[in-house]
Order: sequence, then C-alpha cells, then structure tokens
Amino acid sequence: MKRLCHALAPLVLMAASPALALGADDTAELYQTHCASCHGEARLGGIGPALLPGNLSRLKPDAAVDVIANSRPASQMPAFGETLDEGEIEALARWLYRPPETEPRWGEAEIGESHRVFHPDGSLPDTPLFDADPLNLFIVVETGDHHASLLDGDSFERIHRFETRYALHGGPKYTPDGRYVFFGSRDGWITKYDLYNLEVVAEVRAGINMRNIAVSADGRYVMAANYLPHSLALFDAHNLDLMKVYPVENAAGESSRVSAVYAAPPRGSFIAALKDIKEVWEIPWPLPTEPVVSTGHMKTPLAPSRDPSRESFKVRRIAVPDYLDDFFFDPGYEHVIGASRGGQGGMVVNLDSGEKVADLPLEGMPHLGSGITWKQGGRRVMALPHLSRAEVSIIDMESWERIKTLETDGPGFFMRSHENSPYAWVDVFFGPNRDRVHVIDKQSLEIVETLTPEPGKTAAHVEFDRDGKKLLLSIWEDDGAVIVYDGDSLEELRRIPMSKPSGKYNVWNKTRYEEGTSH
Repeated sequence: MKRLCHALAPLVLMAASPALALGADDTAELYQTHCASCHGEARLGGIGPALLPGNLSRLKPDAAVDVIANSRPASQMPAFGETLDEGEIEALARWLYRPPETEPRWGEAEIGESHRVFHPDGSLPDTPLFDADPLNLFIVVETGDHHASLLDGDSFERIHRFETRYALHGGPKYTPDGRYVFFGSRDGWITKYDLYNLEVVAEVRAGINMRNIAVSADGRYVMAANYLPHSLALFDAHNLDLMKVYPVENAAGESSRVSAVYAAPPRGSFIAALKDIKEVWEIPWPLPTEPVVSTGHMKTPLAPSRDPSRESFKVRRIAVPDYLDDFFFDPGYEHVIGASRGGQGGMVVNLDSGEKVADLPLEGMPHLGSGITWKQGGRRVMALPHLSRAEVSIIDMESWERIKTLETDGPGFFMRSHENSPYAWVDVFFGPNRDRVHVIDKQSLEIVETLTPEPGKTAAHVEFDRDGKKLLLSIWEDDGAVIVYDGDSLEELRRIPMSKPSGKYNVWNKTRYEEGTSH
C-alpha cells in the first residue's frame, strides 16, 4: 500500500479551515492508513518530517493538496492522485493543520530514546580524507533535495555531497578546529558530522519543532532552542549525550517558545531570547583552564576570568521591555540588539546590567539576524535589511542613531561582508526584483553596483572565503547554482549547479566569528 512519506513539505499555518468533506475521524483513519508509517502515529515524524501545525511552515496551504496528489520531486513521497479521490486528499491536507487534542511530549526519555552514536568520539582517524585547507571549507545546504555539499574554498571543487535531515534550519555550527559540523533540522534533529572522515557520527532529536542550535566556543557543548516543547536542551558535544533540559517559563509559570539561541564566546555563555516572555536568558558553560583552538578575537576566556557569581549551566534571567523576535549582538557581546514584536522598532540591552540603553527607529520588520558590522572611518556601524521595506538601515554603534537609509530594489533577507572586503552585499529577496543583488561600498555607504546573476531567478545569500577575496552567491532555485565571484572586481568566475542552495557556511568565518557573516 502506498504511504504518505518523506517529503510532504511543511505548510504555512492556516488561520481558519473550511468544513471538511470527511469527518475528522474518517480523515484521521486516512492518515493512519497512508501516512503514519513514515510520519508517526502522532504526527511527530519518523522517516518523514513531523506533520504538526508548528512544523508546517515551508509551503502555502494549496501546495499541500498538490504534494499529496502528485508527490514532490527528489523525494520518497509517492503520489496519491490515483489512490485517493480529490475530497479525501483535500480533507487530509487540511486535517494536518489541526493541532492534536493532547500536546505531544518530548522530554528526557524521548530524547534519550532517539539518541544514536554511529562512531564514538575519538574512534575515527584524525587526518582528512581529502587534500584541502580544512579551515577554508564551505558547507552548502541544498534544500531542494535535502542534501549538503562540501566545497574546497580554494579550488571550489565539490569534495563530497551527502543527504541531510529534512528542513535544516538556523545554519550549521562548527567546532573551533573545524573538524565537526552540527546541523539542526526544523523537526528537532541534531546531526554531528565529521568533515575529516565524511561520516555522520551521532544524532539526537532535541525537540519536535526546533528553531536553531548553538555550539560553545570551545566545542564542548551544544544547546538547542525549541518551539515545541517550550524548552532549551543541552548536550555534550562529543557524542551528543543529553546533559539537561530547561523548561522555558517565568516565575509565574508562564511558558515560552525560544526565538533563538547563540554562543557568546567572550562571555563564555549561551544567550537565548524568548518569544512569549519578556526575558533574555544567559546560560554560562564551564570555562576551560587551558586555551582551546584559537578563534581570533572571539576566543573563550579562561577560568577564572568570568564573574564567579555566574554559575555554570545556571540560568541568569534578564528582563527586557518587549518580546525579542529577532536579535543581533555587538562584536564584544556586551549588548543584544533586538527587534520588537511586530517589527516596528528595536532596542539595545546591556547584557551585564540588564538595562535597555537605547531604542532603535527600525520600522519595516528589520532582519537583525542578518545584521553585520564594520569600521566606517573611525566608528563601528551595523547594517541590516528589512523584510517589508525596500531599504537597508545603517546604525552608529556608539550613539545607536541611524546614520543612513539606503533605498534598495526590494525588501531584503540576507546581508554579508568580510573584514578584508571593501563591499557589503545585500539581496532583494522579496518582491519582483528578487533576481538582483546590491553591492554597497562600506566607506561611502552607497550602492556602487547592482548585479542580476540570472534574470528571473532568485539571487540570495553571500558567503566569503576565509581571506575575503572570493565569495559565493546562491541562485535560490531547484535548478539553481552557486556562483563564485571575485570579491574586488565583482567578476563571475564559475558556476556550480546545485538544488536550491540556501546557505553557504565557511569554516574560518564561522569559527573566527568574522564580522561580515552571521553567528
């Protein structure tokens, strides 16, 4: 019997559904017959992704009907157009948006049962299987068919291509030596991958709907931020053994989803913003007694340099004036810059005092998660695109005043640069001009070039090599490509065909916390 499997892509949550052609019990029976073996009896996922409202966020609702009826390319999803009639397919698609009667549980027991170690830490050779600079590698996430490619950052040859979990989210994170990379999926899976040996070494499911993961600057700990359940989960990075689950709630017992979690190397801690509670959490990790692999200006302090009152793995609650849906840090991680709910402004909070030190006039849904900083003259500025306005805002990071607004050809999603590059790149991901990308001179603060790499196809997300001399840009389509550019002349050097390459992540830039890339 055909079964609804691997790639019923998550769907955008519907505010309301029309009456179902079938009764709910009949539709639930359809699900158990055709879907449960791959997606789980409780819709928590299995071979295929979880099919709960909070996980269904990648396709528009009408696309669900088409996927069930006609399958999805490059997946194990069968077509049901000849097995189910139109009414059954429509009812099944809409039923998936309904929350379960009982909220599913995912606690320590469930996390433990999901844990798999394929190659225990230290059991594989310490020498790479390839001849390339291990600190100038790129991971390219290809969302079109759920794979990742490993590229040599000097030759831009593909070293390896491998299958990933469904719907990776939040960007992969590396250990400081660059050997291991950790992937987080929307369905809550954390996968540890050995880049030297090209092998998955461990996996664990941290939640049902996960936002992102962070890796401590010494590479010893992994923290996962969850929407469902409302939790943070801490793991030992060596084999992904669970260390602790933090229920995310305030003193009154009100719980919250976690917007995101990041590592703050100069502080030796994880920083988490909460979506439904007006708090930021700081969770310190134990400081090493000897230096770890250098991460440049972002290396973790040594014990006992940190305030001894900040006990390892204990939550420090920082009250903030508003909910933080998106956020960014200054280079020293002294301040968190957060976007207020609704995207109609922002605020700057000092992480030591816990006090708000400035408001930011950032209307139009500022995408702070894509913010970057650089030195402009004698001052440090930050710049960020807006998700609903065709502009880039540039902020003085001393006065916290907006010093310039650049008009663009559309709302943007990603902005990137490198310390050694004179330029910052920003896409116009949303709107009719999504095939364009702007190049901004970081000293004049002017757009000096607008490129159209592939007319009619989305151009997005830049990542530089370790030296800041070459960069990769995505053609964000199923039949897409990664384009290699010269960072100074802006000349196209080559194209590498890929399946909807979303993000590119350079080992050096990520482990050294390069100022022009996301952290």
